[in-house]
Amino acid sequence: MNKKNIAMLGLLFLLGLWFLEGCSKKETPAAEQPASSEMAQPAATPIDPSTVASVQGTVKFDGAAPKAPKIDMSQDAACKGTNTAETVVVDNGNLANVFVYVKDGLGDRTFDVPATAATIDQSGCKYHPHVLGVMAGQNIEIKNDDMTTHNIHPTPAANREWNESQPPQTAPLEKSFAREEVMLPVKCNQHPWMKMYINVVKSPFYAVTGPDGKYEIKGLPPGDYTLAFVQEKLPEQDVKVTLAAKDSKTVDASFKP
Repeated sequence: MNKKNIAMLGLLFLLGLWFLEGCSKKETPAAEQPASSEMAQPAATPIDPSTVASVQGTVKFDGAAPKAPKIDMSQDAACKGTNTAETVVVDNGNLANVFVYVKDGLGDRTFDVPATAATIDQSGCKYHPHVLGVMAGQNIEIKNDDMTTHNIHPTPAANREWNESQPPQTAPLEKSFAREEVMLPVKCNQHPWMKMYINVVKSPFYAVTGPDGKYEIKGLPPGDYTLAFVQEKLPEQDVKVTLAAKDSKTVDASFKP
């Protein structure tokens, strides 16, 4: 065998050893890599409790209150709720079910997600509450107090859509939404009149107006903020407010037909 052939065999031998060594190395499977959702969440930005401020007010409806449309629940004998829709609920000029939240001004602050779950109840073949606020990642417990089956079906734009059946007298469903989304609609495929809205935000600074149109947001650090007043059928109202340390300000809003 000439020198050229010996050199070629030697090169092939070295290449074979390199290949075997590479194959013998165990690579970490993708499943063993930590999922992004399991990574440590950033710590909440500290807020000095001695400086916190609050904002409160009343939301009005300027004009003649629309007549609540009737709901026909006759398709299901188990449904015996109040047969009126909750699209625009007005009492003595006060507007209920308005979602109020800090839309701008918190910067890159982060906040702890509440350990306590929010609750949605299905009773009288209606959702209670009609408008709900939660933080992104917060658990939502969905109950069925009716003697009929419901199909809970959120139809989000920024979160995962799902549709799940819930027979009567079964354990509550536990759900959450990962991303911020205001006025996320929820319906029941079994009962088409059943509708509600979930508002998913990044901070705990939000409220929903009651029948008296009132709201209150506490614990805000001093700063310049934009408050958003959101109603399911009426144009959003945005109001700027500056809060000093220990401040308490009233910010009202008014919606027109």
